Amino acid sequence: MMISRGTVLKNGSPKRLRRHHPILSRARESFAVRAAFRITDTDMETPLTPLEFARRARKLYAGREAVVDGSLRLTYQQFFDRCDRWSAALQRLGVRPGDRVAYIAPNTHAQLESFYAVPQIGGVTVPINHRLTADDFAYIIGHSGARVVCAHSDYLDTVDRIRGQVPNVEHYVALEGSKTGWLDYDVTLSAAPLNFVRPDIRESDLLSLNYTSGTTARPKGVMITHRNAWLNVVGTLVHLHMTCADRYLWTVPMFHANGWTFVWIVTAVGGAHICLRKPDPRSIFEHVARESASMLCAAPTVLISIANAPEELRRLAPRGVRVLTAGAPPAAATIERVEGELGWEITQLYGLTEVSPFISICEPRPEHAELNARDRADIKARQGVELLTSGDLRVVDEQTHEVPRDSQTLGEIVVRGNAVMAGYYDDAEGTALAIRDGWFHSGDAAVVHPDGYIEIRDRLKDVIISGGENISSVEVEGTLLRHPAVQEIAVVGVPNDKWGESPQAFVVLKTGAAATEAELRQFARDHLAHFKVPQGFTFLAELPKTATGKIQKYILRGGRPNIARQ
Repeated sequence: MMISRGTVLKNGSPKRLRRHHPILSRARESFAVRAAFRITDTDMETPLTPLEFARRARKLYAGREAVVDGSLRLTYQQFFDRCDRWSAALQRLGVRPGDRVAYIAPNTHAQLESFYAVPQIGGVTVPINHRLTADDFAYIIGHSGARVVCAHSDYLDTVDRIRGQVPNVEHYVALEGSKTGWLDYDVTLSAAPLNFVRPDIRESDLLSLNYTSGTTARPKGVMITHRNAWLNVVGTLVHLHMTCADRYLWTVPMFHANGWTFVWIVTAVGGAHICLRKPDPRSIFEHVARESASMLCAAPTVLISIANAPEELRRLAPRGVRVLTAGAPPAAATIERVEGELGWEITQLYGLTEVSPFISICEPRPEHAELNARDRADIKARQGVELLTSGDLRVVDEQTHEVPRDSQTLGEIVVRGNAVMAGYYDDAEGTALAIRDGWFHSGDAAVVHPDGYIEIRDRLKDVIISGGENISSVEVEGTLLRHPAVQEIAVVGVPNDKWGESPQAFVVLKTGAAATEAELRQFARDHLAHFKVPQGFTFLAELPKTATGKIQKYILRGGRPNIARQ
């Protein structure tokens, strides 16, 4: 029998039941009846936290393989025992609820353990992009207020150089290797007991501080709560069926938006975490084959490297691997190639670190299966529809009115709901700019198709306005990526005396391939409206990218790429 909250009278009897059920009404003075229907704010409520997934996995999957990291293999029981010992060790080091613990590491078992050991003592994990500079390390460690810094052996010397800039750090822990002035992770963990003091944790408590890459300004600390993370995990699993038979290959960095929350998603279903420290194509294909990986996540740059891998590696790959892509709009041509040539299945998700990170998915529909490969890839390149748990997702114009579903009218993607961060840490101004009138503003320009699927056309700042016409750099890039010689491309707007702006293309050719500027221009004219055709083509050995693999278009717009093609 369901009882609605808000209907309880002071004597404990539900008003609706007392009015409509005479038996209960006559017995309302009975202590037993009153006790049975008394509802308080704490009865049967547990906080929404990803730590609940650990509790369940420990109970149901204790003997199953949880982690593979090189030669190391851990069951879930062994993995959680290690997490518990590290929790106890951190408490011995003085870490208390609310304290920050920073990590600088690739995808290792120790990095994975941090996402359980730190939060379950009420601490806040600060996973730092290990590809950043020493100055960035110092800024993030100092800004976050981290009391403990844990680093992989590759970064011990770099961190030692900045110790003077972070005086509040009390302990330095070497996750692998040993060095004077550093605690040895495994030695410290092994010496700690299994028991630790588990504090009360509220779902509104801070779980992690995730720092954005910061291309033109200092990185911002995105505050993710336990509730944010729990809802993203559940929402993702509603749309993506996973079981304990899945073996997940770690190609996305765990530091990036908490590994897109797959640090908890895989555990929630009792799957296996296969750690991959350097996600180059050879390592990816070899691990997929050797470890029977069934699923992986890939930013578009990694997806491109998979699509263009040598034939000798492709032969290693079994069919049926599921690939989730996010981080930037992937080209339909890349999706078509991976699905057609490798037999892997691609699903696109969309989001940002600030929204935990997913708010939409290109949800497959039965009618999509009836399309030819190219048309199906075009749909898969869209960002799709809102997740069940992400909240209200809209595309709005400058007056905040929803744009029509006409596949043409550009607007900004905005969202409100439980996925949205608590704010930027120690940055009220930045938070107010991002969250306005109750909506988080993504900065992504998109259209809405008649079926309700959204499709990003650009970052708002990257839309090219030429002669009064909006040009989507994503559309131009996607078209030119269908040229057989093009591996990567970035299109930006550059000043033009006549049109105000005109598109300029920066191209990376496939190894051993050749193409001229005239050839690529003609290809573009054959497939695009002429005003969208780039006015110039610059050939580069590689595109400038952030430490998370996003193309730095501001460098290209400034005409300063220093990586000319050899």
